Amino acid sequence: MSHVVVIATKVQDPVAVAAACRRLGLAEPVYGSAELFSGEVAGLVVRLPDWVYPVVVDTTTGRVAYDDFEGRWGDPKQLDRFLQVYAVEKAKLEAKRKGYSVSEQALHDGSIRVEIVEAR
Repeated sequence: MSHVVVIATKVQDPVAVAAACRRLGLAEPVYGSAELFSGEVAGLVVRLPDWVYPVVVDTTTGRVAYDDFEGRWGDPKQLDRFLQVYAVEKAKLEAKRKGYSVSEQALHDGSIRVEIVEAR
């Protein structure tokens, strides 16, 4: 039986954040404070390529803080890609934790199909 699921991403798992960063070739995320244009924020700091300010994840709320000034200080596609890969890595971690097997396929439209199958 097949199910299509749309995932609204709330970034709360530091292990999945680290996996997403590794997969995208980003530096390992670190807990700390970072200065954004709008002020200082604390959380899990992620550095996206060519962004002026980092992205800061509050893993207790899932909130992601960033300043991209409508794309002038960072390409929003980089953030979208990070969130997409985070969602995939989180789904894979949870599936494996429950004993399911997981595979994924990159689709032509840029989306990623994750197939989770119950192990027999």
